[in-house]
Amino acid sequence: MGAPRRGDPVVARPAAAPGGWMIRLITALLCLAPAPAVAQGLAQLVADEITLSGEERLVARGQVEAFYEGTRLRAAQISYDRATDSLSVTGPILITTPEGEIFTAQAAEIDAELGAGLLRGARLVLDRQLQIAAARIDRTETGLTALTRTAATSCQVCGDKAPLWEIRASRVVHDDEAGQLYFDDASFHIRGVPVIWLPRLRLPDPSLERAPGLLVPQLFSSDTLGFGLKLPYFVPLGARRDLTVTPWIATQARNLELGYREAFRSGWVDLDFHLADDETTTEGLRYALLGEGAFALPRDIRLEFDLEAVSDRAVLLDYDLSDADRLDSRLRAYRLGDTGYGLAQITYYESLREGETSPSLPPLVARLEHETVLRPGPSGGELTLRVDADAAWRDEATPRDARDEARMGFSADWHRGRVLGPGILFDTEVQLRFDGYAVSGGDLSPRAWEAAGVTLRWPLMRHESGSDATQVIEPVASLSYAARQGTRPANRDARLPEFGPASLHALDRLPGEDLLETGLSAGLGLRWSRTDSEGRGLSVLAGQLLRDDELDDLSEGAGLGRTRSDWLVSARADLGEALDLGVHATFDSQFEVSGAEARLDLDRGPVDLSAAYLWLQPEAGGGQLEEISEVSLDSEVRLGPRWSLAAEARYDIAADAPVRAGIGAGWRNECVTVDLSVSRRYTETDDVDPSTSFGLSVNLNGFSAAGQSVTAARACED
Repeated sequence: MGAPRRGDPVVARPAAAPGGWMIRLITALLCLAPAPAVAQGLAQLVADEITLSGEERLVARGQVEAFYEGTRLRAAQISYDRATDSLSVTGPILITTPEGEIFTAQAAEIDAELGAGLLRGARLVLDRQLQIAAARIDRTETGLTALTRTAATSCQVCGDKAPLWEIRASRVVHDDEAGQLYFDDASFHIRGVPVIWLPRLRLPDPSLERAPGLLVPQLFSSDTLGFGLKLPYFVPLGARRDLTVTPWIATQARNLELGYREAFRSGWVDLDFHLADDETTTEGLRYALLGEGAFALPRDIRLEFDLEAVSDRAVLLDYDLSDADRLDSRLRAYRLGDTGYGLAQITYYESLREGETSPSLPPLVARLEHETVLRPGPSGGELTLRVDADAAWRDEATPRDARDEARMGFSADWHRGRVLGPGILFDTEVQLRFDGYAVSGGDLSPRAWEAAGVTLRWPLMRHESGSDATQVIEPVASLSYAARQGTRPANRDARLPEFGPASLHALDRLPGEDLLETGLSAGLGLRWSRTDSEGRGLSVLAGQLLRDDELDDLSEGAGLGRTRSDWLVSARADLGEALDLGVHATFDSQFEVSGAEARLDLDRGPVDLSAAYLWLQPEAGGGQLEEISEVSLDSEVRLGPRWSLAAEARYDIAADAPVRAGIGAGWRNECVTVDLSVSRRYTETDDVDPSTSFGLSVNLNGFSAAGQSVTAARACED
């Protein structure tokens, strides 16, 4: 039999003779792989030299490669003896499978039944992450792989040098179907030094996404809870639900955290429950319940809920669960359509603030909304019809909010835009609104409000010569008038008037429904923008709002001092994913700054930075709203492929005091991820003291399919 040249495949087919030997040969080779091979099918064998001795012995030598259904075997020599029905493979041997498993060995044998494989001096690599070296690997027909005298690690192994970590065991069984690794007589080593011994150990292989077992433990230390350890344990409850049980064991506290998740055919639920017993209070057990979920109902209705409940004011801060000082548990159902939407919502509020009680908020608020858009509307425009209602219930009367109340309203908004002459955009808007207020112990109080306005825009465009950039300059002018008849309700919801680029030319700039803007007003604005072919650009807006004096009477004693902001300057620079900068400021008629905010998002190379600044002047007339001025920072710097630094800070400029600060460092390589953090919370009340917390977590890469980004290992040095 002639010897084929390198690159000319020898193809084994069922009907060929001695192709039947070749099929048995390929079948036997593939028994070394995790999946049993099927004798029927097309296989290929390529070698530098293939010789046949009589009718009994076939030998393939020199860079031998065998292929079958995605599995590939490389070896130096393969010999098959028909008389003894035995097969031997001489290494170095490399077997790769479609599932990502890799076998390496120096020698291999196949038993007479051709149903199980044995590798000697072998190494198994799972999902290109976890490698298991063994003196011997046995492959059974049941899909189990047994490894004897093993060492498992995901670290780079350089010669005889011990890896950063490894798990040694007398025997390891890999269940490929279940995605589990079972260790017998296991010991955990760091740089070759044994630190933990376990008689039995079960770990998921890298291909398994959901498996019961211990997650990454976390060490922590805080002034409130002391030094402790978190031990999260994951329990899958079927294919669509799971439970994470996390005991917190600390010197000054005991906490049990339960996280339950379930996915339904039409929705999902996520619940977190904390039960704590610590030394910060003598009132017994403390708890916190945080949950949310959403469901898709018939007729395109979506149901959502948000649940928040705590035992005391400080439990969220003590266990670093949230900074919220008011809780809102909400049940909401809504439906969105092409021509409108409907909404029904009820919310329960609970106050955690000092000097404020939950019954006086009011604690229970309900809202209904329905909006329909008619296109085209009367005279070819767009008509929006809206019906809404609010109700508030109180359990405790206060001098300012003494009674329960309800409101129901109807509004119609007609809008039409057209183009005039040399590209001038002419917009017309008319809005009518009717409301009825009912207060417990009183009569129904009606109110009517009507407004009309026109807006002129003249966008002028210019293409830059020599580039694909486009500049647009757009002068805008608007004029509107609004009037109110009937009752003037108490201001419950219009505490922060909206004045910005979106509301400069609006008919009403006051949020909520209790107060509505009245009188004559005019808006003047000039916008300039430049955008290149990649979507990056710069835009600047300057505007002024002119009003009569009727708004002053409306805002007196109603907490609307900020409506004196008559000038507006806004700018934004968008440089794609690298930089996004926004600046916004408002001024009153004396050009004194009444509000300012800025935000920066930078993601360039190794730097990821987010920063924000906010300032609002205090409420005029000695109202309840104090000056707000604070700055926040959140950043991360990647120092090469292994190290990273992170920092966050929030500072209250008005109070001249820090709110929160933290710094963290991370180190990772191909086999381990270490995160160290320290944070300081400066919040101080009668129930909460400032606290400093430390955190440490160590994650061994190679036992999870959760998307760990593994840094490529450096080459071994000579």
